[in-house]
Amino acid sequence: MTAPDVLDSQINTIKTLTDRPFMVNLMVLSEQESSTFDTTIPDWLSHYYQENNIECALPERPALSFADQIQVLYDNPVPVASFTFGIISAEQVQHLQGLGTRVIGTANHPLEAKAWSDIGADAVCVQGVEAGGHRGGWLAQSETDPLGLLTLITQTRACTDIPLIAAGGIMTGQDIKAVQTAGAELAQIGTAFLTTDKCGINDIYKQALLDASENKRSAETRLTRLFSGKQARGLLNDYLRDFARFESAHELPPYPQLNAMTKFLRGHATNNLDPEYQSLWAGQGVALVRQERTIELLERLVKTL
Repeated sequence: MTAPDVLDSQINTIKTLTDRPFMVNLMVLSEQESSTFDTTIPDWLSHYYQENNIECALPERPALSFADQIQVLYDNPVPVASFTFGIISAEQVQHLQGLGTRVIGTANHPLEAKAWSDIGADAVCVQGVEAGGHRGGWLAQSETDPLGLLTLITQTRACTDIPLIAAGGIMTGQDIKAVQTAGAELAQIGTAFLTTDKCGINDIYKQALLDASENKRSAETRLTRLFSGKQARGLLNDYLRDFARFESAHELPPYPQLNAMTKFLRGHATNNLDPEYQSLWAGQGVALVRQERTIELLERLVKTL
């Protein structure tokens, strides 16, 4: 989601601030996917914009060019590059590795993990169905047979020995132990950090997550395509309830087209401090979030290992 020139600038800034490893994550899209609107705004979304006097002027293209973004990593190498929503080529992996970059893929299914292993990636993040936010896989099996994290780790370990980074529903030190016992080298945690002081999400989103943990609102999450056209897990809110009948794939423009179309809805909700029409991405462990300093969460996780 970051323009190439901004990405380059951010990489340079990080390099001036630390000599420690850091990672850049890119969403893999074809030039056709990122450059083309071949669907129109759905009627239900158009009506919502009209009823709420929200201006909707679509950009020239639904997403930035992935080719331009990865070129930044060729020109300004980083220690680690990870990829989601698709897979790059073996040649691209080799190019990055030749520059000293470790390459990490994302998988929701063992076949996706094996595909990354086969092209020489250094590791794969296996993302279970419990995870918050967008699912990173691309094969049909990822959606038709979504796997829980421990099952995903076990089945992936049976078909490849590539190092695994486990993600999805991990909230405690005990969870970390469980995924390592199952065969993962590392644990990747998202939702638990969203309500800590170093997280940059807006205050309304953060409070909705805390409310879910304090029983002030439901901690129920849903996998939905309604915000972006691609499956993602977030807290159930009025937007997901009101438009649930349009959830089926044939009713919705694909990602990233729908993502570009709903940007104005999400922006309007954010400006109006309304959590009910924001994308409140959260994993199934959201009931365990706490309002705390980031360092306190890290210390608590390490203490129980």
